[in-house]
Order: sequence, then C-alpha cells, then structure tokens
Amino acid sequence: MKITLTEFVTLDGVSQGPGSPDEDTSDGFTRGGWLVPYIDGTFVQRASDWLDLADGLLLGRRTYEAFARDWPKITDPADPFTERMNALPKYVVSNTLTEGTWHPTTVLNGDPVQTVAELRARPGRELQIHGSARLGGALLAAGLIDMLRLVVAPTVLRTGRRLLTGPGAPSGLRLVHHEATPNGLLLLEYETTGQALQGEYEGVTAFV
Repeated sequence: MKITLTEFVTLDGVSQGPGSPDEDTSDGFTRGGWLVPYIDGTFVQRASDWLDLADGLLLGRRTYEAFARDWPKITDPADPFTERMNALPKYVVSNTLTEGTWHPTTVLNGDPVQTVAELRARPGRELQIHGSARLGGALLAAGLIDMLRLVVAPTVLRTGRRLLTGPGAPSGLRLVHHEATPNGLLLLEYETTGQALQGEYEGVTAFV
C-alpha cells in the first residue's frame, strides 16, 4: 500500500486546531477553527475523492481518540465522509493503548517505523494519515510517506504548533497536482522523492 499524509496548514505552517476553537488548545493555543471560514464545495469534493482511495486509516493516539469520540456521533445521512470514516479499518500507532473503541481498530505497538513498514508492504491502495502530524513527520523522515497532500488556508496565525518540525533527514518532494478553490484554499499534492536536493545559484543563464 501507499502511505499518504493529509494535513491542513496555514500560510505560516501551523497545523494545530483547524476545525474549531476548542479542538486542540494544548500549550495555550486559542486560534483554532482557522480552516472553517474557507471551506467550500470544491474542497469538500476533493477531500471526498481522496477518501475514496483509502483502504485504511493510520493515526496517532491523540488524533485517534478525538476521531473515535466525534465521528460515531455524526448521524447526518447527507454527510459525505461519515459512513466511510466509520467503516474503514483503523490502525492506531500507540504503546499506551491496548485496544480501540472505534471499530474496526488495530493497535500497533512497538517501533512505529517497523510496524508501519510492515503495513506498507501489504497489497492495497492507500493507507491514509489524517492529522497526526507528529506521526506523519516521523514517517516522512523515515522514508515511509509516498504522498503528501496539503490544504493551505490563506491565513497567518503567528502562533501554534507547526507542521513537520523536529529531527530527521530533509525530504524531497515533487508537485503532481495543484488547485485553488473558490474560497482561496490551495490543494497541493506532492510525491516524495527521497532526500531533498541542494544546489548553488550560478546566475540566471544556468536555467535557460
């Protein structure tokens, strides 16, 4: 399977609390809900198209517990995501959980890189990470992410937890799709290409 990472992010790189002011208030964060004003029909359709590709969800413990609390409570039959989110196999990377409450769930104990690599070797389409930025960052650094999907909101917060920080090798990416929605969200899809490239600028004539 391919492992894909989908993240919502501000223009200054914040990924914390996109959905509501009280979604994630850790470290005193008070500016949650920054994605919501920009959601439109194009974004919803693309997000639904992405979810169509999933054969399972891969989550860290904190995101898993939030999703397990909230998704089963959504009963709107017109919601385009609920049925699939609740039905898909869930894999939660945790050494503190022993079982899941959001069925079907498999708890992955032990070394996350090793356990996820074993999942990735199985046949299938996509194993999707939604949120779980710390897990996604660690797997990207380990070379286990195949596709990165970013939804960039046209807002600058200047505070909050940034996406893809921490130790690890630099990662190279190749843009394979981009789109702007009517409300100004940028939808960016990148394939990973291994180590990030470096170069030295030798003047404009070197590029023509």
